[in-house]
Amino acid sequence: MLETATLEALLTGEHGDPHTVLGLHQVGDRWVARALHPEVSAIDLVVDGRSFSMEKAHPEGLWEVGLEARPEGPHHFEVNYRDGASGRIGDPYHHEPTIGELDLHLIGEGRHEQLWTVLGSRHLLHQGEPGVAFAVWAPNARGVRVVGDWNGWNGRVNPMRRIGGGGIWELFVPGVEAGARYKYELVDATGRLKLVADPMAKQTEMPPQTASVVAPERSHEWKDTSWMAERRNQSFDRRMSVYEVHLGSWRRVPEEGGRSLTYREIGPMLADHCEQMGFTHVEFMPLAEHPFGGSWGYQVSGYYSPTARYGSPDDLREMVDVLHQRGIGVIVDWVPAHFPRDDFALGRFDGTALYEHSDPRQGEHPDWGTYVFNYGRNEVRNFLIANALYWLDEFHIDGLRVDAVASMLYLDYSREHGEWVPNRHGGRENLEAIDFMRELNTVVHRHYPGALVVAEESTAWDGVTRPVDTGGLGFTQKWNMGWMHDTLQYFSSDPVYRKWEHDNLTFGLVYVWTENFISPLSHDEVVHGKGSLLDKMSGDRWQKFANLRSLYGWMWAHPGKQLLFMGAEVAQWREWDHDSSVDWHLLDYDEHRGIRDLLAELNRVQAENPALYRQDFSPAGFRWLDAADRDNSVYSFARVSGDDTPDIVCVANLTPVPRHGYRIGLPEAGRWLEVLNTDDSRFGGSGVTNGGTVEAEELAWHGCAHSAVMTLPPLGVVWLKPER
Repeated sequence: MLETATLEALLTGEHGDPHTVLGLHQVGDRWVARALHPEVSAIDLVVDGRSFSMEKAHPEGLWEVGLEARPEGPHHFEVNYRDGASGRIGDPYHHEPTIGELDLHLIGEGRHEQLWTVLGSRHLLHQGEPGVAFAVWAPNARGVRVVGDWNGWNGRVNPMRRIGGGGIWELFVPGVEAGARYKYELVDATGRLKLVADPMAKQTEMPPQTASVVAPERSHEWKDTSWMAERRNQSFDRRMSVYEVHLGSWRRVPEEGGRSLTYREIGPMLADHCEQMGFTHVEFMPLAEHPFGGSWGYQVSGYYSPTARYGSPDDLREMVDVLHQRGIGVIVDWVPAHFPRDDFALGRFDGTALYEHSDPRQGEHPDWGTYVFNYGRNEVRNFLIANALYWLDEFHIDGLRVDAVASMLYLDYSREHGEWVPNRHGGRENLEAIDFMRELNTVVHRHYPGALVVAEESTAWDGVTRPVDTGGLGFTQKWNMGWMHDTLQYFSSDPVYRKWEHDNLTFGLVYVWTENFISPLSHDEVVHGKGSLLDKMSGDRWQKFANLRSLYGWMWAHPGKQLLFMGAEVAQWREWDHDSSVDWHLLDYDEHRGIRDLLAELNRVQAENPALYRQDFSPAGFRWLDAADRDNSVYSFARVSGDDTPDIVCVANLTPVPRHGYRIGLPEAGRWLEVLNTDDSRFGGSGVTNGGTVEAEELAWHGCAHSAVMTLPPLGVVWLKPER
């Protein structure tokens, strides 16, 4: 009979090594088999082809049987349940640990770069038996038990053991199959019994349900070999035009209650759309599991689980594969800055501030009501860096857009005096987060050459995209939030006052080469009462459309890569709503169709002219012709490829007055083609053009040896290219 203290620890879930008690053990000169099964009415041990009836040694469900000799073959239990059902179950407690010493060492040091291969739930053939290994980090828990469909969600059946000294709990359960739902039942550091989802689960239930799911082994066979090989050699001078998508509201199925498309459904449709529009990449808002749809995925509960809203992990792989085969790159928003307080997820996971700081001045985000990761803890840093690698490895994602970087960099972000803790030097910089980001980018670039790591960073932090070995953070690109703010402020102002707003369009050219910038018009600009892009534009209906066309013409000629949120291509009047589809019906109207056609043309012309993208990150790729004509709100500049391909000259007239006989300096003599005019009637404009060409004469102007007289369309942007 077990000692009272041992039995009590087993029954309360606080025994740290149940393998020393349950299963087969030698007691004196005999062998004893024990099992905890409170829900059964009878249980037999079957070993070496013989069956032994077990006796209930404790009314709470401890069963025992004595054997004269040590069994030589495998064994299992035949059980009869109280409801009359019967079945066969394996014995988890005669199995060796499924995690080795090296893995435990790497986890403790925060250097296990394939963490998902040892923690979470994993299919194994272990000591000759098929089943699932469960492992979770909960160093301050008094006990951990895995509960799920196979054991009736009764925690007493499958207590886990603590292995190593780092707080890993592990158990191999024979016979568990793919699709089984499960959670961990913890006796936390405070003695409270709580059910938590697996932080490393690779699949989850459909929200609002919160159980983890034993994911099937990957069956998808990748067909994007060529894409992945070419990605390794992609350089910064390639063209990049990004289409930002919220998967759940891009396109819905009205015939089926307005449901969202699945991963498999959206892949071909989205590839068609991007191909027709000329976008090079799709950027998805977060696809990791999240409990509240209204967070758009930015409050993550399952970092290793693609959201079940749209299908399985293999379904997601299929979507990415289809996009790759069609030549479309895939970026996913990633959220390592904070996580929600939901009790079933990471918050106070084992009864302590495990993933977050314990001090609310460091561990709680005042804006979002969330917890902030503790980047100074090895295991937390490892959890996040391995997660980045997981998305790149398991789903062939081409890049991660890191959300809310500014909130990570500054200890006083959104905090008043006295509400934050200075760093060890007395400063406001979060030194641990800085080290984390540098390690993240170093590891990602080492393992996945050509992968993108893009920072959403809204401050003037120096060196965000500078390499780590020269003192930077090591991101590949950074969102140009200053450009976005200044540009939208300009285009929302009345043209009468634009002479006083003139510098909003020129100031960005002062700093645009300090980082590798992406110019974003993202989802953040079309929600929460900000209005749609079209609605932001100044003027009457005609002027709003003309301003929007000019905004896009200006944006696509400006140094830096482009990002545009879905719905902007059809010029939605209303703000984005995550619960409804893009207003595709607007394409029934000429003026909305014109916006779509203009964007497709911008991408097409850009793709044909390296001057518009090859030197985005170098001042050698840009030359002002005239930035000073504030009285007329006219701007002109040249984009330069740096090789023998032609320059592109961009001229913008941002008032509703057409300007005839306006002289522009041009970099070379001869005929120049009007390769794009946002006022072209085919885009819904008034049709004020230059007849397709202008002729440069030998008359110095704007610092050029040649110039041409041209007509500037009202609220229009014109691109010119030398005819060669």
